[in-house]
Amino acid sequence: MSDPQVDPAGNTQQFKAFAREQETASAQEPPSRLPIWIAVGVALLVVIAVAAYFAIG
Repeated sequence: MSDPQVDPAGNTQQFKAFAREQETASAQEPPSRLPIWIAVGVALLVVIAVAAYFAIG
């Protein structure tokens, strides 16, 4: 059975294309953390609201 994965080092052009592909993949900017900060803010508001409810009631 032959190996379905081709070694990019076997051919110079394939290797150069593989190296360029890796560089462009690593050059992409990381995803935004804004949704995480929004979720943290909402969770904090819920905790404060529950604490205020128990403090008042």
